[in-house]
Amino acid sequence: MDRHKAIVLVIATLLAGILDIRPADAQSFRTYRCVDGTQFIVGFYDGDKRAFLQIDGEPVTLARRLAVSGARYSGAGVTLRIPKTGATTVKHLKRPVTACAVIEKPGI
Repeated sequence: MDRHKAIVLVIATLLAGILDIRPADAQSFRTYRCVDGTQFIVGFYDGDKRAFLQIDGEPVTLARRLAVSGARYSGAGVTLRIPKTGATTVKHLKRPVTACAVIEKPGI
């Protein structure tokens, strides 16, 4: 029985390598604080064009949208803009657009 499990494990590993199946690794997480007091966390994952937010205690997945400069994500009433230059902005819950900045993490 142990030999059977080992063979299945080897086949599964080879298939995963051939099909490039692997768990999504977080590439970056950023915490933002906005002028209106809103705070949110956004995560970007390798190979995924979406942005994953935790805002107002709720998870929200935002699809990447067409933008002239930088990146724009939206979904579920939330719009996140991360321009190449200038301030990041967020609009949610029928609130006005507000400027946000990354909260710097203290050194470890």
